[in-house]
Amino acid sequence: MTPLLRVRSVAKSFGGLQAVKGVSLDLEAGAILGIIGPNGAGKSTLFNIISGQVAPDSGDVELDGSSIAGRPSEATARLGLSKTFQTSRPFATMTFLENVMVGALSQGVSLVKARALASGHLETVGLAEKADALAAWASTGQRKRLDIARALATRPRLFLLDEPFGGVDLPSVESLISLLRKLRADGMTLLVIEHNLDAVRVLADRLIAMHLGEKVTEGPPDAVIDDPRVVQAYMGSSEGVHA
Repeated sequence: MTPLLRVRSVAKSFGGLQAVKGVSLDLEAGAILGIIGPNGAGKSTLFNIISGQVAPDSGDVELDGSSIAGRPSEATARLGLSKTFQTSRPFATMTFLENVMVGALSQGVSLVKARALASGHLETVGLAEKADALAAWASTGQRKRLDIARALATRPRLFLLDEPFGGVDLPSVESLISLLRKLRADGMTLLVIEHNLDAVRVLADRLIAMHLGEKVTEGPPDAVIDDPRVVQAYMGSSEGVHA
């Protein structure tokens, strides 16, 4: 069975810095894959290569068997790939509902249809009561959910989430995990970058750990997080974890 997403030996340098060094991965439809690693590991560059924001120097990215490497992010979005960003980017002067309508309108639907779709997606992410509130006043957790709702309005098959739990309090993290699991149960495929190891350990089916642009290891979440090479990358030593 062909994976929904296949990344083959992608590499990217910025000047003298090699940000990604020949990384490969497969992601089956309906799965949740997490990517972890300390700052500077190359996670965000890899995400940007997959989503089309950055063209790789070499290697290939395939979505459902078709190459998308180097194609602009608008084109990959039309093929069913959507992404949220590490820093939430709502349209501050627009309401929650209007923000999500932007995603729906990008699919060429009417204003009436976009409004109905946006209402439904706000309901899905637990923000229905905020529909008419200005996004400028959204909390961090609400912004994360709003980003998810707006992305859902583009009807993605593959959903890339960049640190969805960043800056979110513990009860909201647990609620977000439940939401993302529901999206997977509804047939969506998720690729997640995350620094919150407790959260991604619970959420993901499988993890990839990166360090200095390379894939260090891959496998079940517990095995990857407890791998001595991953501990070393994060903490400098295994003693640092216990400390």
